[in-house]
Amino acid sequence: MWQQKSFQTEGTGTLVLVPTPIGNLEDMTYRAVRMLQEADLIAAEDTRQTKKLCHYFKIETPVTSYHEHNKDISGQKILDLLAEGKTVALVSDAGTPCISDPGYELVVAAVAHQYTVVPLPGANAALTALIASGLPTKHFHFYGFLQRQKKDRKEELNSLRHVRDTLIFYEAPHRLEDTLLAMLEAWGNRSVVLCRELTKKFEEFIHGTLEEAVQWAKSSEVRGEFCIIVQGSLEEPIEEEPWWQAMSVYDHVEFYISEKQLSSKEAIKAAAKDRDIPKRDVYQAYHIEE
Repeated sequence: MWQQKSFQTEGTGTLVLVPTPIGNLEDMTYRAVRMLQEADLIAAEDTRQTKKLCHYFKIETPVTSYHEHNKDISGQKILDLLAEGKTVALVSDAGTPCISDPGYELVVAAVAHQYTVVPLPGANAALTALIASGLPTKHFHFYGFLQRQKKDRKEELNSLRHVRDTLIFYEAPHRLEDTLLAMLEAWGNRSVVLCRELTKKFEEFIHGTLEEAVQWAKSSEVRGEFCIIVQGSLEEPIEEEPWWQAMSVYDHVEFYISEKQLSSKEAIKAAAKDRDIPKRDVYQAYHIEE
């Protein structure tokens, strides 16, 4: 085992995950500003965007690029700095790194090398939208972006059909109508809240049903990045019959012997576990009754 002591980092490389505002610069925390100022390097998804942020908060730390398309090369450079005991602050364009934004692979590598990874709390579009949506917040399922291809998206939505928790998605404006229509076709007409331009001047929450949301998207000028908060399923999940349901106990044991190459003893044990009955009952049915 390895235990990280986040505030005992002297002499060790430290990767700091720094959330940045999703719109309103006043949402930057004092600690986030300080950590960016004290870091040896800032790794940013978009250096132009981050340099604007640094200029606003008078942060003079060097900025380098780290994004989806250069994460292998840039990630290794960052790991090399951590090996030297340096502190690197990771930021995305807006919001929290690793949440539908770059950073996951870098964190995995840093943890594997036992470098310190320090997460800062801060702005996140999904939770910001959820708490103002009016939909249940006790349990929720964050999914992020759906696949762009129609077939893949349909499969994803079908897999989520019976999730009873509130569902949270991100979507780009030009795909909003298609995504809402796909949700309606997959799940039926549920309550939904569309949230856009969060924390900005034109922040808006649009409450209704999926049917109404589709019509709104068809007839309105859709602009801004969206959080889609959808009511969880109210359907009772359909329980599928076990694969062995139509088999006799004898055939069940024989399946394990012939198909899984188990001994008769192991096969009896496996069949008993499947059926949740005593092994002696399976033994009786297999060796004596048959």
